[in-house]
Amino acid sequence: MRLRRHGDHWLLVGGPVPPGAAAITLGSVVCVRRRYSDDLRLLCHEEEHVRQWRELGTVEFLRQYLGAYLHWRRQGFGHHAAYRLIPLEVQAEAAAERFAAAPGGAGDQPLV
Repeated sequence: MRLRRHGDHWLLVGGPVPPGAAAITLGSVVCVRRRYSDDLRLLCHEEEHVRQWRELGTVEFLRQYLGAYLHWRRQGFGHHAAYRLIPLEVQAEAAAERFAAAPGGAGDQPLV
């Protein structure tokens, strides 16, 4: 594992990441699988989660994130669909899309 400062947060390369995920953000720490550590679009997505954690605080972030996930699961959506419908994930994806589309962004990089 490699921990390094990355702007206003910490990047833990090779740190614990849930099965099936490329990265996870917990507060100001982004844990990313080694093979995705250079994926600028993914890192932009995770940096948006760092911003959300800071803005909302731990309790409110978790309330909104887990509450939305559970809402969609109760509505009959599978794990992946419920995850994609979480408003905080939608915002993070939008930030990553804006970054990828911007001049000098990750538009030429393969998307994960």
